[in-house]
Amino acid sequence: MTSKNPADQTISVQIELPGSTSNVSPCPDDQVPENHATLVRFSVLRESLRPVTLKFEDVSYTIKLQNRRGSCCSSSEPKLTRNILNSVSGTVRPGELQAMLGPSGSGKTTLLTALAGRLPGKFSGTITYNGQAFSSSMKRKTGFVTQDDVLYPHLTVLETLTYAALLKLPSKLTKKEKMEQAELIIMELGLTRCRNSIVGGPFLRGISGGERKRVSIGQEMLVNPSLLFVDEPTSGLDSTTAQRIVATLRWLARGGRTVVTTIHQPSSRLFRMFDKVIVLAEGCPIYSGGANGVMDYFASIGYVPAFNFMNPADFLLDLANGITPDSGQDDHEHDFDHGRQLDHHDDHNSTKQFLIYSYKKNLHPLIKEEIHQASQDSGKPSPSKRCSEKQWTNSWWLQFKVLLSRGLKERKHESYSSLKIFQVIISCSQEWPMLTRECSSGMYRLSSYYFARTVGDLPMELVLPTIFVTISYWMGGLKPSLVTFLVTLWIILLNVLVAQGLGLALGAVLMNVKQATTLSSVLMLVFLLASGYYIQHIPPFIDWLKYVSFSHYCYKLLVGVQYSPNEVYDCGLGYGCRAVDFPAIKYLGIDHMGFDVVALMLMLVGYRLLAYVALRFGLHH
Repeated sequence: MTSKNPADQTISVQIELPGSTSNVSPCPDDQVPENHATLVRFSVLRESLRPVTLKFEDVSYTIKLQNRRGSCCSSSEPKLTRNILNSVSGTVRPGELQAMLGPSGSGKTTLLTALAGRLPGKFSGTITYNGQAFSSSMKRKTGFVTQDDVLYPHLTVLETLTYAALLKLPSKLTKKEKMEQAELIIMELGLTRCRNSIVGGPFLRGISGGERKRVSIGQEMLVNPSLLFVDEPTSGLDSTTAQRIVATLRWLARGGRTVVTTIHQPSSRLFRMFDKVIVLAEGCPIYSGGANGVMDYFASIGYVPAFNFMNPADFLLDLANGITPDSGQDDHEHDFDHGRQLDHHDDHNSTKQFLIYSYKKNLHPLIKEEIHQASQDSGKPSPSKRCSEKQWTNSWWLQFKVLLSRGLKERKHESYSSLKIFQVIISCSQEWPMLTRECSSGMYRLSSYYFARTVGDLPMELVLPTIFVTISYWMGGLKPSLVTFLVTLWIILLNVLVAQGLGLALGAVLMNVKQATTLSSVLMLVFLLASGYYIQHIPPFIDWLKYVSFSHYCYKLLVGVQYSPNEVYDCGLGYGCRAVDFPAIKYLGIDHMGFDVVALMLMLVGYRLLAYVALRFGLHH
């Protein structure tokens, strides 16, 4: 509802929440499920968390540019910077669904990311959640759905949501209840027909893009977040499915949750579901307030749609681009000479400048007052409640078991024929987006993922070398001793694990498949040349490379196992020579095998520790 005060010529915007909580549900046509048992389970698993009031005041974000380009509201900024956001303010209370509208590049996703506590770098302004800054406990109460669907391609829809439920839902729920929650999400989002289909990806055919988007939303809905951020939830969806998704978000908001979303050109039906809207033009707000009062506000400052029953979202996007009903008609009639184009561009900028000025004069003081009023009403949270909160919803061991099971299912398709150092580089880069998303939401510890990944890789790493050594050892006529064979097998497997650790470290440090594979190829070639297998006499200036080559230590151990120091062979003319005096063996030196074992063990631990530190550093930056 919008009214104009003639005394101070300011616009006041009030929000009226349409309908009651009981009238909104995520089911088709807003109907509550008839099955009472299902409804009871739904209410138990959807138990409301602590409501969160989101307040953000004068949020601004600036990036550095290589070119000299400014925006209509940041002309005073340095030429090599650009304001992505400029003094955006607002309040979203529990029970409200807020949408952020604007043309491409207006800063919608940047603002959403900042409000979700995931924006890299520093921004100015204040963002509080129940009067407090963003914290790890608030992160677990926050759901964030990115615009790009980040999912494991070889898992089915049911497996994806089941593993997410086992990791995200608290330990007070049984495994059966967590799996029921995953089933309810599948039913709620209309994924029943594809529940057993693989998700797929760029190189693997799976479910449709709209279904992948619903799976991404379903993963965040599992935890019943107090604060939910959704970036472009209706992209790639038909109108009916889009309405169902927004109805689900609205139902979540009516349950006492705070829901914020960005959306691109919503239909008029979807627009009516929003409680609040923020309209951005080049990072500057031109409206922030109730969705039911936006048209009245712009009418009060002289902007009305070109025709009746026009979609409000289309009208707002035109204004954000500086297009008024009159200028929009002129677009089809003016001639395209250079001078007229400049005039037309100036008209658009002047329109946006006026809208920004009107916002600062009429709406910004009211929003400031609302923020300060909300700060007084919210009060200070109880310290005892914050101290009693657990850091993680599940134990380390449970996270390890679930991640190990998921990793084995996801990687069971991997080929046994490729080199492990290259295979782990590729898989590490592919899983990095999933790891960053899940760790940023507090789903599990990085250590539990890393150990599960390490243990889950063992079958893929050790099966093929074991088969190869078992066949080639006896065919090659090597020492016919079971103990010698087992020691040889152990050395080969240790070498494989070290090589895999090196690949994991390169993949974690570089996070680029091309760079990591190129560097690993060069390192493998250098290590083989320096190991003494192809060349016995290496130039002194590169002889030191053998001490950092795991191939060198592996080769020495394999030779040392086959030839003992006192072993003698026939060197001609009836004389016997010691095996250690043979030139190739003498150059290697097989009398310090304990040192070689220690060197390989240090490499095994060191490479994996380096990979863990690189992953930890990457998550924090």
